[in-house]
Amino acid sequence: MKELVEIIAKSLVTHPDQVVVTETENENTVVIELRVAPDDMGKVIGKQGRIAKALRTIVKVAATKTDKKVVVDILQ
Repeated sequence: MKELVEIIAKSLVTHPDQVVVTETENENTVVIELRVAPDDMGKVIGKQGRIAKALRTIVKVAATKTDKKVVVDILQ
């Protein structure tokens, strides 16, 4: 999951070298934290949050095989 988020985020932003993705796993939850450069926040979130919602949907679909809930947090 972490690699998927990282690949998608790096393709969206202007500064791909500043993309940092961390993954924390509990018993039934995976939390993926995405950090990008401050001027790239808008590109990752998109108008009215559409890109962020699409990113979360893609990750959720990819996680169906693992039977775990996946949460994607976009942090500054």
